[in-house]
Amino acid sequence: MTDETPTHDEAHSGDLGARLNWLRAAVLGANDGVVSTAGLVVGVAGATDSRSALLTAGLAGLLAGSLSMASGEYVSVSTQRDSEKAALAKEERELRTEPQAELAELAGLLEEQGLTSELALEVARQYTARDALRAHASIELGIDPDELSNPWHAAGASFLAFTVGALLPLLAIVLPPEVLRLPITVGSVLVALVLTGWGSARLGAAPVRPAILRNVAGGALAMAVTYGAGSLLGAAGV
Repeated sequence: MTDETPTHDEAHSGDLGARLNWLRAAVLGANDGVVSTAGLVVGVAGATDSRSALLTAGLAGLLAGSLSMASGEYVSVSTQRDSEKAALAKEERELRTEPQAELAELAGLLEEQGLTSELALEVARQYTARDALRAHASIELGIDPDELSNPWHAAGASFLAFTVGALLPLLAIVLPPEVLRLPITVGSVLVALVLTGWGSARLGAAPVRPAILRNVAGGALAMAVTYGAGSLLGAAGV
């Protein structure tokens, strides 16, 4: 009989939640790249058969979209990081000027989580003795001081996700022969939308079928509208 020490490899809920948020953002960023670039190149395809025009439009859309996504994420996450740093600074001031009130507040928060008042106070004292700011940041603010939001990571991830998604319709519209461009592009885009809809639903623990249907319907509508507009402009000689 062997004596084995059990191991515990399960990810902590905070780490898992952060990882799922990044994965969900990547899936949604790729989905945006697929839909916006597909709508753009299909619209241009309705107006012209020129491969160079399609490539130019697709590349312009890819760069504009990816840079827009990256800058938007950078601004958003920078604001979040600034808010986190301000909250930590405020908490640090309060711990310095009102330590007893902060101890009572921490004990109250622990009591709300199910501890008895005596145990909550004792745990709060131990947390405070070890690292008061970290304890308040985690329990009161939900912030890890060592893992603040990184705007550069968010911007890079958004740029990459959008670019990967946008490459599919761009390559599908410029590589095949002229007669196959549109059906291959539409078909590959719809398949990609099925996959991103499935992925976003699974990551968000939501029903898969409605997510896929919404995703495919939205992408198909975008391509139909832009193709119709491009065809009208092409027929008018614009």
